[in-house]
Amino acid sequence: MSTPRPFGRALCAMVTPFTAAGELDLAGARELAGHLVAEGCDGLVLNGTTGESPTTTDAEKTALVRAVCEEVGDRAQVVAGVGSADTRHTVALARAAEQAGAHGLLVVAPYYSRPPQEAVEAHFLRVADATGIPLMLYDIPGRTGTRIEQATMLRLAGHPRIVAVKDCAYDLLGSSTVIARTSLAYYSGCEELNLPLYAVGGAGFVSTVANAAPRRLRAVLDAYDAGACAESVRLNQLTLPLATSMMASGLPGTVTAKALLGALGLPGGPVREPLLPAGRETADGLLRTYGELAAA
Repeated sequence: MSTPRPFGRALCAMVTPFTAAGELDLAGARELAGHLVAEGCDGLVLNGTTGESPTTTDAEKTALVRAVCEEVGDRAQVVAGVGSADTRHTVALARAAEQAGAHGLLVVAPYYSRPPQEAVEAHFLRVADATGIPLMLYDIPGRTGTRIEQATMLRLAGHPRIVAVKDCAYDLLGSSTVIARTSLAYYSGCEELNLPLYAVGGAGFVSTVANAAPRRLRAVLDAYDAGACAESVRLNQLTLPLATSMMASGLPGTVTAKALLGALGLPGGPVREPLLPAGRETADGLLRTYGELAAA
């Protein structure tokens, strides 16, 4: 059975560019989106955690989706993050994203209130029924406090518009089981699991590191698809120092991604509070690690 890939394989969890004054930078977003697609991204995931969605307004979210959709056209899939802890608000965001041109929706499990599984399932079904575009469920219990349990995932897979999962549950056995029993496309949301999940039938990745090194991450999947498994492992290992620097440095990936984008002369701009920018030492270290990967 072939692996379904409704949004392609290589997806970038794109940062939201801001101006020096902290305003939404739509020109920068267009530029960055075009660059990422030219560098091998099949899709762009907007308004996620990496996109600083907790600090952007509903109007900013919609404007960003519209601008990026206009920029990339049919060259890439645009998946809009619409998750919130309020089902009614999530539905409103989903409808606005659909009207702005999004090809799909990323919907996180309701967070903080820790609803039971029956309520989690009802939340996703309400959103899926509210629009005509496909959904990617986002399972990240470390942030939300609520797992999308295996039985719930199996039931949700029966909805015609629930087609994918962004998997940050760190449960390779559970993910493999759902992959084997459904047609859900599993995308790794954890950089260190991009290749392992792909090897057990995953669809690809949704990556923060892809803001800086999309072609390098895509090459890992290309080698695997070509049957060059040892080369795929080698290429994956080359990306690990950058992934570690960006995602395991004690700073949020948004902070390190924007620091590196700025050093590379690409749009990103500052982060919004409560996040703080990376220090000069951190930014210099990121650039060194990126240079080592580029030269490898």
